[in-house]
Order: sequence, then C-alpha cells, then structure tokens
Amino acid sequence: MKKGLQMNEIETQSDKFLASKSEKRLHRWGFKDSGFELDGEKSVTFSGSRYEVSGTSMPDFIPYIENVLGIEFNKSDELSPVRDKPVKPAEIHEEFLEEVKNSFDSDRFTMEDLERLIHSHGQETFMDIYKVLYKSIERMVDLVFYPENEDEVRLFIELASKYNICLIPYGGGTNVTRALTIPENEKRMVVSVDMRRMSKIEWINKEDRRVCVQAGITGGELIELLKQEGFTVGHEPDSVELSTVGGWVATNASGMKKNRYGNIEDIVENINLVSPKGVVKQINPISRGSIGFKPQNILFGSEGNIGIITKVILKIHEIPNSQKYNSVIFKDWNDGIGFMKELSKTNYIPASVRLVDNIQFRFGQALKPRPEGFKKYKSKIEKFFVTKVKGFDPDKMCAVTVVMEGTSSEVNYQEKNITKLAKKHRGVIGGSGNGKRGYMLTYAIAYVRDFAARYQIMGETMETTVPWSKIQDVIDATTKKLEILHQENNLPGKPYISYRIPQIYHTGVCIYFMLGISVKGVSDPEEKFSKIEHSMRKVIIEHGGSISHHHGVGKLRKDFIPDMLSKTSIDLVKELKKAHDPSNIFGASNGILANPSDS
Repeated sequence: MKKGLQMNEIETQSDKFLASKSEKRLHRWGFKDSGFELDGEKSVTFSGSRYEVSGTSMPDFIPYIENVLGIEFNKSDELSPVRDKPVKPAEIHEEFLEEVKNSFDSDRFTMEDLERLIHSHGQETFMDIYKVLYKSIERMVDLVFYPENEDEVRLFIELASKYNICLIPYGGGTNVTRALTIPENEKRMVVSVDMRRMSKIEWINKEDRRVCVQAGITGGELIELLKQEGFTVGHEPDSVELSTVGGWVATNASGMKKNRYGNIEDIVENINLVSPKGVVKQINPISRGSIGFKPQNILFGSEGNIGIITKVILKIHEIPNSQKYNSVIFKDWNDGIGFMKELSKTNYIPASVRLVDNIQFRFGQALKPRPEGFKKYKSKIEKFFVTKVKGFDPDKMCAVTVVMEGTSSEVNYQEKNITKLAKKHRGVIGGSGNGKRGYMLTYAIAYVRDFAARYQIMGETMETTVPWSKIQDVIDATTKKLEILHQENNLPGKPYISYRIPQIYHTGVCIYFMLGISVKGVSDPEEKFSKIEHSMRKVIIEHGGSISHHHGVGKLRKDFIPDMLSKTSIDLVKELKKAHDPSNIFGASNGILANPSDS
C-alpha cells in the first residue's frame, strides 16, 4: 500500500492554497489563462494553451450567434463589471472568533473581503455570476476557514456548535444550483469551510484497486496523481478540472465516461463525513455488503446539509492500454435517437457516447478555424460527399461522438459493431479527429457563457433524466415553452435552445439543454431569465423529466422536490436532519432542507 501523494509535496506557509490566489478566474468559470476573446469586430480567439482549441481563431463563431439569436452582435454592447465590488462588513461573533484564534494557526482563517466574496457564490448564471459581476450579492459569508486535516474539521465544528455558527462547506465552487447562496433568513455568523487544502491521496492499494483521497482534491489533481501510478478513477464530469471529490459526492455527480466506470455512487466504497454528532462512515470499505441500512448512501446528494465530507475511498482501474475516438453523422435527430436506443441494448456500449442536435452540431462547426490549403480542399470534398452524395440536409443532420476504452480487443469489438449499427441507422462515420475534438470541446464550451454575458447575452444549461418513451415530448414542450416566454417578456431577437443526450441508461436518458437569450436593453435580466428557467423546469417535470440528472437541487430547484418524493420521504430526511444537526449548524438549506422552519 502506497501512502501520502500530493501535487505539491513541499509546501511553505506562503504557498498554502487561497481561493483568491489560485489559477481560477475570479467569479467566472475556468482558468485565468483561458477563454474566448474578441480579436476584431466579429472574430473570436480562444486564449491560452490548456485546451485543444486554444490559440484557435474562430471567424464563424459570431455569425453563428447572430444567426441563432436573430440579433446583430456589436462590440460596443460590452458590459463593464463593477470594479469596486460592494462588500458589507463581516458579522462577527467575538467569542467564537477569539476561540478560533486560540485554537488554530492564523493561516487557517481569513476575513479578507475578496475571499469572503469568492466563497459567497457558485457558478449559477443569474443570481451568482451576473450578480457578482454586474450588480452585487446581498449577503456574504463572514469568515473563510481552511482546514488541513480531519481533526481540525472536527474541532471547528465543535466550536461552531458551541457558539451556534452557520457553516457552509466549499469545494471547487463549481455548483450551478445556488447551493452556496446564504439563506435569506440566516441571521447568524456564516463561515465558509474551504476544503481545498485537504487535497492528498492518503493511500493507494493496488492489489485491491482502491484509493483513499481527501475530499478537497480536484478531479484534475486526482487524474495526474493516479496517472503516475498507472491508474484512473474514470470519473470525468464536465467540471473535472475544477470540482472536488467531496463535491462529486455531495451533488451525486455523473461523469462523461459513466458507461465504463459508473456514476459517483458506483465508484465510491466509503465516505467520511464529520457532523455535529461525530463521524459518519463505514468501519472499512466494502465491495458489496448486505449490512442493513447503509448510512453512507444518505451522503450522496447531501449538498452540505448535514456535515463536511473529509475523505472518500474510490475504486480505481488500470489505465486502459487502448483508447479510440470516433464520430457518426446522422441525417436527423430521429435517426440519432434510434441509434442510441438500440446501442443501449447491446454489449458494446463505449465509455462515452453523446448525441448532439443540429444546432449544437453547427455550433461545433462554428468553433473550428476556417481550413486553408489542402485542408480546405479536403473539407469541400467531405461536405460534398455528405450533403450531395448521401443527401444530408445541413439544417437537420446531427452527430454522435464516441470514446472507446479498454483492451485492444474490447475497443476493436466496440468499433466494429458501432460502425455496423451506425450504418443501420443511415449514419456516416465521421472519424476519430471529429470524435476527439467533439469530446474535448466540452471543457472549452463552458467558457462561452461568460463571454456571451459580457455582450448582454445570457445563457444557462438545464439537465434532466427522461424515459425513452418521453424524450421527444420533453424536448418539444420545453422548446415551445421557451418560445412563448420569450414572446411574453418581449425580449430581443429570438431564443436559443439546443440539446444533447450525453448519457444513456436501460430505461431512459439524460437530456442536457443549452439556453440563450439576448437581453440588450432589458432591465433586471437576471430576474427575468431566472423566472423563465424556473417555468421551463416545471414543464420538463410535467412531461416526465426529473429535477436534475447530475447538477443537484440546491436552492434553484427546491420547489420541485414534492414532484419527486412523497411527503413521508421528505419528512424522513427532515427528521434525520433534526436528530443529527438539531441547531442547524449546517444551514446551507439546500434541496429538501431549503425551508428548515417548515419541518
């Protein structure tokens, strides 16, 4: 068994992690060295060198936006973020603070304004990012605490319980459900407990294929450390570079390669969570055990409501010796759905398979550089073959991206059978280059929202789980609802909605919607768009969808909990909360516990 791996083995006092000094963009998505930037009136370049599209000039990106939104993009529409962001004085409980000072080194906590502001929001578009960039956040945390081991977490929770302080756990800050928003009725001192300094691999057991990691390690760090040992966890959510393992558990996350490795609940074998009553955990990890009630199952999707996740034991896999990408172009969405449904019944489902609609397919094309020389000639031939020879309509075709992993024989078997199945559904193989680009583009696309918002275009995503029989009902109803709401609110241009299916299951799929609306000249656009999103979520549920597939509930989707769970089920969770955290020390009030006073 190997112990104690960390990205930075030698760490000085000044090197210790602080959110305000990290590589992340302040208040926006992603890393400081990356993002979409105008390099002319209507040409865009992706900066940095971190992604496959980095350094790429995209002259078709702005024309695409103009076409799908029915607007004229104008550089002069750029919004200027509030420079001196208003920060209210911290509400301090003096006795608590004094005991914290006596119990911990001074580098474990801070009341610095920027730190407080960073830890007071997540990445939800309307009430998080738009507010912090262009308006103000009404309530902020009063102190940020950086524990470095589980004993410090325990002691800090004891002090919070003693003085009735509200604690909100913080991982990578990537949540999109307003989970970090401080409840309106919270009058106590609020402390954000940032877990990022707890980012070690505590041990690896290669024979049993298990790894024990501290909850504050990010997916990006975990991938790199395990790679050195020849292993992978295989969990790759879109936010993998930035989100933490503790956050994956707390939100019940899904990854892009779940077909091979499973969702987070399939990967985890043990969890340590420190609550006001002690540590919730199994004594040892269990491959699978009938041990009666399994308390750790309650921790998946707990969203910071009952304690702080400190460590997690995960299954690991040897890094596959073979990996191949591929892609398929289909004549229309129905052909693509037919392919996905039949694939779900086979024994050759690849690690990742994702179907994008025509609008997202065209978006992917818009993010490519214009080909030159031989590439331009080759591109024309390919386009001629698909549109003229095969008869594909550019305004209807859609695409599937495929990632296959495993032994060479496994991958070859998958590739051969996927090719046959694609042809059965009138598909044309698009090749490995397009497949890899489509998969990797996921990480860069996340930066689009913040670029668009600068030019008064608001965007958001919604995801849901839907039975196979109701896919089209949900898509049609959601699209129609957005069109109606856009008209009712008298918004500029036309609404943008596209969708993809990133996950397939035995009984259904995940549908991932992307939304966009021009809000030029609109007062309080974050309020209007937030209400639109809420109305669309209601329509999704009415037509057979779930609250969420992998983003979680937070405060954004709390109103729909009764559509998902019986009253007795809700009461069960509330009673558990009452018994385990009677003073509501963990007062984030997310999901079922969004209104604790109603209990």
